[in-house]
Parts: sequence; C-alpha cells; structure tokens
Amino acid sequence: MAEQLEFFPVPSPCRGICQSDERGYCRGCFRSREERFQWQRFSDAQKRDVLRLCRQRFLRLRRATTPADEQPPEQPTLF
Repeated sequence: MAEQLEFFPVPSPCRGICQSDERGYCRGCFRSREERFQWQRFSDAQKRDVLRLCRQRFLRLRRATTPADEQPPEQPTLF
C-alpha cells in the first residue's frame, strides 16, 4: 500500500503526565515505553497506528472503571 502524503506532522500525544501504570502504559498518553522512546523514529503511518492504539487503551480503561450498574440517561419521550 502506498503511503499517504502528509502536509502536517503527526503531533506527539504527550500530555506531560509521565507516569507508568501497572501494565507499563503512560497514564497521560497511554503509550508503551517502546512507543514513547521510538516516537521520533516512527513514520507518520506508524504514529497514526500508535494513536489508534492509545485511543483503544483509553476506551478500555474507561469501560473498566465505569460501574456496570450505571445506565446512560434515557431520553424522555417527546409525546
């Protein structure tokens, strides 16, 4: 597959919270140690893939910490 032409660099997801959780992921940006150290060497496609993984890790953590009995608010009927 051909690499897409990028006009802007892919920014680092670092949020300045540089602490690792029990699984080794950063608590701020959800990157692994390897992903953090190699960020400058990654191609734009690799960086986008890391950002996708970070988003998945964030959503997984949010699902794990949200109580199961908490139901989203139900929209009231309009009639």
